[in-house]
Amino acid sequence: MIAVLTGDIVNSRKGETKNWLTALKNVLSHYGAEPKDWEIYRGDSFQLSVKPENAFIAAIHIKAEIKKTTSLDVRLGIGLGEETHKADKITESNGSAYQLSGEGFDLLKKQTLAFKLQNKELTQELNLMLALLLLTADRWSNTVAEVIKTVIEHPEKNQQEIAQILNKSQSNVSEALKRGGFEEIMNMNKFYQAKISVL
Repeated sequence: MIAVLTGDIVNSRKGETKNWLTALKNVLSHYGAEPKDWEIYRGDSFQLSVKPENAFIAAIHIKAEIKKTTSLDVRLGIGLGEETHKADKITESNGSAYQLSGEGFDLLKKQTLAFKLQNKELTQELNLMLALLLLTADRWSNTVAEVIKTVIEHPEKNQQEIAQILNKSQSNVSEALKRGGFEEIMNMNKFYQAKISVL
């Protein structure tokens, strides 16, 4: 089983392309190599394949990276399933994970993130939790997004060390994590990983 994230940049034409393009490439590079594991196509669309247990946090990471650098956002469909054909380019690979990811993305209307699994009950459960989480995440300020992105990239570091990286006070980091709902994000990540581990 693999996870495939299919996404695009919301309102990409409003900002300077170079601002979000560099940010997007930076974050996708954390999860693999271009074009085998990720690819940007049609200007502002992209696809990424990751291990299933990393899919949710990768989606949050991408969202934080884009919201940190711009006033834009991302829409992401996360599909979990099989990979029946692994090509040199991710956009030419195939399997149920790719189809579910595309279907999940096509279903995005008001929500910016959605799961699509073969298990309908779990899909509903995860998407309900996501809807609640996005009430906070869709409103992240650039500062909150930057702190969350940095914590995701340095999971071994404590708040004091994160503060040093960002040249902020530890209380500012703590406040940004609270405002961004980071504890709830990590709780959902644990719940998500526990659920998919038995699929």
